Amino acid sequence: MAPRAYWKGYLKLSLVSCPIALYPASSSSERVSFNRINKKTGNRVKQQNVDAETGDLVDREDLGRGYEIGKGQYLHVEDEELEKIQIESTHTIEIDSFVPRSEIDDRYLDTPYYISPTDQVGLEAFAVIRDAIRDKKMVGLGRVVLTRREHVVMLEAFDKGLLATTLRYAYEVRGQTDYFEDIPDIKLPTEMRQLASHIIDTKAGHFDPKKFEDHYETALVELLRKKQAGLVVEPIRDVEAAPHRVINLMDALRASLESEAKKPAAASAPSRRAAKKRATR
Repeated sequence: MAPRAYWKGYLKLSLVSCPIALYPASSSSERVSFNRINKKTGNRVKQQNVDAETGDLVDREDLGRGYEIGKGQYLHVEDEELEKIQIESTHTIEIDSFVPRSEIDDRYLDTPYYISPTDQVGLEAFAVIRDAIRDKKMVGLGRVVLTRREHVVMLEAFDKGLLATTLRYAYEVRGQTDYFEDIPDIKLPTEMRQLASHIIDTKAGHFDPKKFEDHYETALVELLRKKQAGLVVEPIRDVEAAPHRVINLMDALRASLESEAKKPAAASAPSRRAAKKRATR
């Protein structure tokens, strides 16, 4: 089954435009999730909407939106009124500017999406925009309305399509000063820096997300498998003892370097889908 588009509209660069679809590039559906249940009956618990003042249940057709303008005072806003807000980025991602990717602080990166053309007529225009972005080795910045909010979006060439990443606004990113201002400037001995550098060299490699395993999720799947099979659930521990406080940093660095040199290569992690299948057999 073809993936379902999260948003459809147009991609525009100056006078060049083409119809596109935007799809989520990440998913949490593979994670183990729980439902709230009644421990006495084993039945699932339903959430209900209750009037905060009267305590009465509120029917779905009576639910609305309200913006608080005073203590206990709300300005009612209807969905139809919100639908009347039709700014350009509601249906068009217009690329306003291009910047070097290195200038975008990673703290501003939010959610990734794939962008692909929706018909053959606009395919050439899409390819022109994609390849121009790739050739210039820059990223495009535009705007798009998703879930009734306008987002700044970063566009970069990715495989045969485009990767769009929504960006946080400046007011959404916390400054680092409050967290780092109490860290003093320390002049480290050259040998210490060299030893730490050698340890990094022993761990150097290339990024491969398939090598990373969610150990908590794996332990959780194992717990569920045992409970489903009626087995006694024993404490699941996959942790080393708490590290001792470093007394002599130079000795610790030397010992770390020797230890890393003796370690075998790490085995690749099993896939999440396979682990969940084992838990439900």
